[in-house]
Amino acid sequence: MNTQTMTLEQIRAAGMAALTRELGVVGMIRFMQQFETGEGDYSKDRHQWLDGQDVDAIARRIQEKRKKYKTE
Repeated sequence: MNTQTMTLEQIRAAGMAALTRELGVVGMIRFMQQFETGEGDYSKDRHQWLDGQDVDAIARRIQEKRKKYKTE
């Protein structure tokens, strides 16, 4: 296998095959989930979401969501 002449799609397919062979399907999926691509600046965004909120307010929101999902 000459990676110098392979297309990016061929390299991706070979990598997925190697991961699946070595880790199994579930292990390959778990490995790939670590590398979800994103964009933006999470730290900056997090400050926009959480600045001005105290722990009690966040805990209340979590409990409200839990109650909502239990009743659905």
